[in-house]
Amino acid sequence: MNFENLDVWKRSARLSADIYKATAELRDFGFRDQLTRSGLSVPSNIAEGMSRDSLKEKRRFLDIARSSLSEARTQIYIGIDICYIQKDLGVKWLAETRELHAMLNSLKKTLL
Repeated sequence: MNFENLDVWKRSARLSADIYKATAELRDFGFRDQLTRSGLSVPSNIAEGMSRDSLKEKRRFLDIARSSLSEARTQIYIGIDICYIQKDLGVKWLAETRELHAMLNSLKKTLL
């Protein structure tokens, strides 16, 4: 299974790029670094997992991607609350993280 053909990988990579672009001017480097790293971890772990040979390893990397997605979602909530992320953009990102989480769950179920 080629990760580049997976919609969940494409969408998570797009979200990661959007996060980088939207936070590029943020002066709180710790917050920005944590959010961009968790966002980048999602498509990276999908790609790494889908490149593994064993189903067990594929599933493990999808679990890591889901965990990173939850981490990013938490940081988005906090970013909205402390006015680092515009509310409308944050709400859009939160919805996308929920959809990506569901997509990762579905993909993981296909790897039984």
